Amino acid sequence: MPASSLRARLGASAAVVALSSLVLAGCAGEPAGGAAGDDESFGEISLQLSWILNEEFAGEYIADSEGYYEDAGFDAVNLVPGPSTGTAELLSGSVDIALSDSAAVGTVIANEGAPLKIIGATFQANPFTVLSLADGGNIATPADLVGKRIGVQDSNTSLFQALLAANGIDPADVEVVPVQYDPAPLVNGEVDGFIAYLTNEAITLDLAGLDTVNLAFADNGLPFVAETVTVTDETIETEREMLKAFLVAEIRGWTDALADPQRGADLAMEEYGTDLDLDPEKTLAGSEAQNALVVSADTEESGLFTISEELQERTIASLAGAGIDVTAEELFDMSLLAEVYEENPDLVAYAG
Repeated sequence: MPASSLRARLGASAAVVALSSLVLAGCAGEPAGGAAGDDESFGEISLQLSWILNEEFAGEYIADSEGYYEDAGFDAVNLVPGPSTGTAELLSGSVDIALSDSAAVGTVIANEGAPLKIIGATFQANPFTVLSLADGGNIATPADLVGKRIGVQDSNTSLFQALLAANGIDPADVEVVPVQYDPAPLVNGEVDGFIAYLTNEAITLDLAGLDTVNLAFADNGLPFVAETVTVTDETIETEREMLKAFLVAEIRGWTDALADPQRGADLAMEEYGTDLDLDPEKTLAGSEAQNALVVSADTEESGLFTISEELQERTIASLAGAGIDVTAEELFDMSLLAEVYEENPDLVAYAG
């Protein structure tokens, strides 16, 4: 894969391997195309998810189970579990759309000239954090990183270096300790901080009764978008109406997820992620926490999945700090979402 997954999640490795093996089995063929129209059928498409089938994809579960994909003209939208950035699958043609992140997509564009574009973002703020314990590392500010041992997954090394660069911290002043996704090294005192997700490991440790401290990337120099709707340039050119129909269904699904986080949690536990043995309390807490990342002043004004010009530029600046040299024009194409809201202005008022 051209870019490693930027996921930092808690989960049993056996479950991840088992779910990853479903990727090839779950992929659909290319979507059926045709002229634009209210009764257009787009056939069956595949959507590569960035992570396992937990509550993170509440909007997709609702769009599927409530028939929003069908209403938009799809025979089926196959949800292909990760973990994956989706870039390799998009470039190989094995999936039609991927939920990825701006760092992974930007990397393959910058390094390989990959013909990919982000056409929207579920998360207006990325959920990455340096997680620590109040009675341990207690890393509340970037300056607190100095002299600390930070558990960093291999896939997140460049991102952590970008965090240091954004805050003027010499990498030599921080000890990087290679870790996997399980925050046990933090709990056991092997590291002072751990690269994690606000919507996952931070909640896990909170529910375990530990007093946690978070240094959120988005609030400390790296405000890039995440859970991005990513496609190939060719799909934009040849299947534009299909992509717009998909965005309509996604907006409807996430509108419902915002209104009822329990609904997304229940679907994850009872239908889509039944083999993951998801904890009800944590699943609901994750669903609620991620909803705070989905909305912003920009989405209130312009609708869900919006990436304003300002946020695009902030994302580009964040990626530059990680050594990813890409322009907003190379990374984003917001014209499809603009057309969606122009043609469906009622969708803007998702809280209505």
